[in-house]
Amino acid sequence: MSLYEAPEVAAFRAARAKLRELVGDAPFTVTKGSRRREAATYDALRGAIMDLAREGISLSRFKGLGEMNAEQLWETTMDPGRRILQRVTMDDAAAADLLFSTLMGDKVEPRRDFIERNARSVEFLDI
Repeated sequence: MSLYEAPEVAAFRAARAKLRELVGDAPFTVTKGSRRREAATYDALRGAIMDLAREGISLSRFKGLGEMNAEQLWETTMDPGRRILQRVTMDDAAAADLLFSTLMGDKVEPRRDFIERNARSVEFLDI
């Protein structure tokens, strides 16, 4: 099978056709209130949309909850209206212990392997 026959290429072509159907052809103008961004390519269009969407938003990353101030902890972790609690049952205890030991343990290599194995499947990293 050639590269052009690969299912990924067919999916890309379908996505591009759908995008063209939704937004038309370049050049693009993205507007949010009185703010405008021009874009000459689909990649630049994505960047313009993300730039306007991020205005007024501050993103921070922390290694642990201990690095956050009380207000940040409330907004991201403690507020019952926003937090997500998941029950760990005895059926999950062994898997939970292994995962906890991998991520929080003293050995760097298992943690690095876990991150490298799972990095591409992360959803909602910056929320």
